[in-house]
Amino acid sequence: MQAAAFFDLDKTVIAKSSTLAFSRSLRRAGMLGRRAMLRAALGQLVYTLFGADHDQMEKARTAMLELSRGWQSAEIEELVEEALDDVIAPLVYAEALFLIDEHLREGRRVFIVSASPQEVVRPLAHYIGVDEVIATRSRTDAAGYFTGELEFYSYGEGKVDEIERIAERDDLSLADSYAYSDSATDLPLLEAVGNPHAVNPDKELRAVAEEKGWPVLEFTRQVSLRARLTRPVPIISGATVAAGVGVLVAAAIIRARKKR
Repeated sequence: MQAAAFFDLDKTVIAKSSTLAFSRSLRRAGMLGRRAMLRAALGQLVYTLFGADHDQMEKARTAMLELSRGWQSAEIEELVEEALDDVIAPLVYAEALFLIDEHLREGRRVFIVSASPQEVVRPLAHYIGVDEVIATRSRTDAAGYFTGELEFYSYGEGKVDEIERIAERDDLSLADSYAYSDSATDLPLLEAVGNPHAVNPDKELRAVAEEKGWPVLEFTRQVSLRARLTRPVPIISGATVAAGVGVLVAAAIIRARKKR
């Protein structure tokens, strides 16, 4: 059976809330007013400082559904794709990219699992080299406009239900799989796999991780992915770096001997 690696997005792969990060782009496109922008900026500040608990996530979900009613799904995804270089490129954690690359090299499937809308998560995941996503889906009408209702909420137990459905369909071993998250709201996801990891954890998740003996990772190195690629060049593994250094050293020795 194949294994997988499931990465939460916000504050695990990128340093901010993915949805709030695009608020400026939405305002430029005429989709957000000044008051909504101020609320988004305040929400980003609170999220960065304190994270998000269940009540905050529910409030954000309700507000986003109401705000996005009448927006067109394809237009939002296109807007996100156009803004990736400016908005997301400086926010990606190098440590997350390294781990993603390592899992892919080991033959595991990699998923970005996020409560953010799929119109945000899908292009962002592709941008960093991940093809599979589990994200919130809003209901749309026949013309592709949001109705203000949810089709699937990728949050809490909802994430677990979806990964279990995929695991059963594709014969994945969750016992051999990995999960990474920063938030206690993802405890169901972390407990669903055999190799859970707490990344930049909030206070509650850190306490649980220490009690259960889960690895606690601190991601701090934000890298810039300015090159607009269909699939970014993956972070080079330690073994590849070592091999490359070996080749350079050997070449230097040969040149020195020739000079002699």
